[in-house]
Order: sequence, then structure tokens, then C-alpha cells
Amino acid sequence: MKMSEAGRAIIVTYPDDFARQEVTELARAAGYEVTKVVTQRDIIKSEYGVGVGKAQELQSMVEETNAGTIIIDESMTSAQSFKLSTTTHAQVIDRERLILNIFARRATTTEAKLQVQLAELRYALPRARDAVRYSMKGEQAGFMGMGEFAVDVKFRAIKRQMGFIKEKLEKTRTVRDLHTTERRKLGIPFVSLAGYTSSGKTTLFNKLTSESKEMSPNLFTTLSTTTRMVTFPNSRRMLLSDTVGFISRLPTYLVESFKSTLDELRYADLMLLMIDASEPLESIRTKFVSCRETLSELEVDFNKVLLVLNKVDLLPDRGHPEIAADPLIKGLDFVSVSATDGYGLRQLRTHILERTSAVQRTVKSRP
Repeated sequence: MKMSEAGRAIIVTYPDDFARQEVTELARAAGYEVTKVVTQRDIIKSEYGVGVGKAQELQSMVEETNAGTIIIDESMTSAQSFKLSTTTHAQVIDRERLILNIFARRATTTEAKLQVQLAELRYALPRARDAVRYSMKGEQAGFMGMGEFAVDVKFRAIKRQMGFIKEKLEKTRTVRDLHTTERRKLGIPFVSLAGYTSSGKTTLFNKLTSESKEMSPNLFTTLSTTTRMVTFPNSRRMLLSDTVGFISRLPTYLVESFKSTLDELRYADLMLLMIDASEPLESIRTKFVSCRETLSELEVDFNKVLLVLNKVDLLPDRGHPEIAADPLIKGLDFVSVSATDGYGLRQLRTHILERTSAVQRTVKSRP
């Protein structure tokens, strides 16, 4: 079955392997068939977001490949998107819009849908003025002018919707905070899984909890938090949660929109930071730095992080000496596992028990 034009996409990204691979995976996760990947050292520098010559090249590529969408691997203004779209006769979406489209496809719970809606509105707010201008050409601006009136109405409508959604998410956050308080009273440790999207968090979650939560090689399979009680050796109980994955250059407003979910990482007694050890070292470094930056934005204490080098079953002899010796990771506490075949899980459980034992000791020592 031939895919429609709208589902065929040309990508414009930076000239490095990591950028090309990541945005291609994002495009596929959003449902696009990638027909061509074009690289450019400087993006969003001109009125088209790309050079004038590149814009003309893209016009020819659209005709040649029958693509209906151009994906720009950067944030663009409405004016840039409009001009490039007019020139190429194709829909133009930027990196932020692409990620939002994936989140909208993946959101299943009420909370996740609200978080995506909030992110959509935050994306739309700075673009509202251009949107009104392009939809109402020729209108008069100024006092009592239709242009100014339309912009004001749109801004107020967006802000009103944002306030309504924030109130709903705040209620969810309040309930979660109450659960956290009660859990601490009971002395039940809380362990949270975090890491780059597709690092194997959900696979490990299923292994440790004997669950059958949906797993997928696609990006952002998990958008909402799932928490389960787990019984470890010596009948030690603890709560384990699986959260949304990280990605490089994740817009700050998107992190803010998912704050009610990601806050669980800040309150966790131990955080397992998942890393796909089967990838090239440069990719591992880039993803590790991206995760660390996101955790810093969330004010997570990195001292309570345990690195989990996952997918070692894909490595020769399950070894990764170059990762352990890398300056970014050297000296950090880590465990090597394969969430697929169970390798290293006993050692991981031992580390978890040791790192969370202080939680129960603190509760027992209270008068």
C-alpha cells in the first residue's frame, strides 16, 4: 500500500551521526516514512530556517520523492515555517512539533494527556501572533482593529486553558505528595527508573516486578508513571516506578509540563539511571550528558543515582571496559545487566538493597 504524501518526510538535521540517527528514529516514531536525510551545519539562521539555496533544493526533493512533510531538526519560528512551506509546497514541522506529535500519539492516561495538552499550549503561545496574522491577512491592527483584537483573544484563550490544565495537574501532584508522605512513614523505600528513551527501562521494570507492561523499540513508549510494590530477598518490600524517557535537546517547557510525573525522580530514595551499553561510546556520552542535564533541571540529587548499564548481552563477552574507563562515568557506581535475559539482576538487587537500607533504619530508629 502506497503511503500518502503527508506520511512521507524529508529531514534536515546536523551533520553528525548521532543527530541523524536520533531525528530519524523520532520521525519514524511519529509515523513518517523518511525518504531523504539532508544535513546542514547551520540551521534556523535565515528567514527560511535553512539557507535560500537549501530551500530551493528542498523544493526539488519534495517533487522528486513525493514527500508531503519537511522535518527541521531545530526550533523554528512560525514565520520561518510559513516561508519554507510556501517555497517547498510541503508541510514544515520543527523538532519541538515532532516530539509533541509523538507524545500526543503515546499518551494514554488522563494525566499524560493533560501534560501533553499543556505542552501543546506552551508551544502555541509564542506562535499565536503569527498564526493570527497569517489566518487574517489584510486586517487592521491597533485600537479597535481586528488584528490586535484577534491576537488578544487568542492569547487569553491559551492562557485560560493553561491555567485550567495546571489546576488539574496540581491536584494530581498533591495526591502524589500525600502518597509520598505516607510511604515515608511506613519506611518503604521508593526506587525510580530513569534514562534515555529506549534504554530498556520498561523491560527492566517488567523483570523486577513480574509485570507485562507494554515494551517497544519505539521512542517514548512510556509517558506516565507506573508504580508497583516489589518484594526483594529477606522479604524487603519497596516501590518501583517506571517514568517517561529523556531525549537530547528536550524543550524546557516540555520538562515543565511533565513536572508532576518527573517529580517522582526528585523524591525517590534511589534512582536507577539506565544506559544502553550496546551503543557506540560517543552516543552513550551524549545521552548520559543529556540525562544529567535533565536531572539537574529537576533538582535531582545525583548522589542517589545508580547507573545501570543495560543490554550487555549485545556486547562481546558482556564487557564494556571503554565505558567504565570514560571520564564521564569513571568513579560512578554502576551495575551491568541485561534486562532481556536476566544477567546481572541479582547483583542489581543487592545494590538496591544496600542503597535503600538507610530508609528503613531511619524509620526503625524513630521514638
